[in-house]
Amino acid sequence: MASHSKASIRFIFLTILIDCIGFGLIIPVTPRLIELLAHVSVTQAATIGGWLVFAYSVMQFLFSPVLGGLSDRFGRRPVILMSLLGLGIDYVLLAFAPSVEWLFLGRVIAGICGASFSTATAYIADISAPEEKAKNFGMVGAAFGIGFIIGPIIGGLAGKFDLRLPFYLAAGFSLLNFLYGFFVLPESLPANKRRLFEWKRANPISLFTNLLRFPKLIVFFVGLFMLFLAGKSVEVTWSYYTMFRFRWDEAQVGLSLGLVGVLVGIVQGVLIGVVNKKYGQAKAIVIGALFYSLGLLGFSVSANVYILYGALLVYCFGGICPPTLQSLISNQVADTEQGELQGIFTGLMSLAAIVSPPLMSFLFYNFSKPDAFVYFPGAAFFIASLLVFGSMLLFAKGLKHLKQ
Repeated sequence: MASHSKASIRFIFLTILIDCIGFGLIIPVTPRLIELLAHVSVTQAATIGGWLVFAYSVMQFLFSPVLGGLSDRFGRRPVILMSLLGLGIDYVLLAFAPSVEWLFLGRVIAGICGASFSTATAYIADISAPEEKAKNFGMVGAAFGIGFIIGPIIGGLAGKFDLRLPFYLAAGFSLLNFLYGFFVLPESLPANKRRLFEWKRANPISLFTNLLRFPKLIVFFVGLFMLFLAGKSVEVTWSYYTMFRFRWDEAQVGLSLGLVGVLVGIVQGVLIGVVNKKYGQAKAIVIGALFYSLGLLGFSVSANVYILYGALLVYCFGGICPPTLQSLISNQVADTEQGELQGIFTGLMSLAAIVSPPLMSFLFYNFSKPDAFVYFPGAAFFIASLLVFGSMLLFAKGLKHLKQ
């Protein structure tokens, strides 16, 4: 059983890794592609980019509980495979996009397929012993980190030759991921642990009623929502911010995101186990959130790239917080509710991504334009820092009343 679980962890790790490489490939070139298709400046492109993320997130929010419920009923494997196939098709569509409208259509498809992340994390929960969950969820974070080492670097370098090339590469990686999973990924959820699919539990509005099923965890859900709001500030504005503030090109953006991948991989793949063992989960969560907040604050006031990279190091150390918190919360619910719980996580992330991108891109554009009342291009990161600090206070309060 232990051998089977270890093999399954490797399978899902590689599946998430390949998926993240494909996603990371397109990040450095998206600003220039929007500029080209919409004939706008980089700050104006940020606003369009924010609405693209909004479209993606609306679909992910609507379909996350559906896919989570389907995975609890029919198993994780079929849901993961169908989503991977859909992402491959989406990247092909984006590669040939003749206008911004096509980019929006592609993001809608990607949002539906991207809702399967809750299924992938539920897969990890299925096969992990309680004491192993923090480490295994950390491996998921490491997969993201490594994917963001390889993906953005390749995407940034490829984008210097052709803005469309990273999309072709992303399509290839996603379809390769589908084939890999089809032949090697086993099912993780036994038939005796499955539940009936219920629309009343699978509709997006049920996210809020599902939250009430776990009253002791409400404070953590609120804190996570604030954390996700803040995290989107980096996803939405980093490429635009560095291109505008420091005149970076696609390759420099890709290399910086590659560094983030290296640091997050080290933190979540190695340091998280050390910190959890030495300080315990409660302190690890609070320490991680504090570093996360300080890193974002550093981004907002960076006067040069040296300060920016120093803040990046602090920010990435905050990666200890999310997987540790996810592990702790996962240990509070029954095996039959893991898919639903992971659906809540993804639903909160999607809801934050609906609110955050328009807000963060609005802050970046309006505090960066020539006639801005206050010139402060890092405004989005500053607001994000305050949100993370608030979430840290909520986590500290909730941890006092939670079994560990």
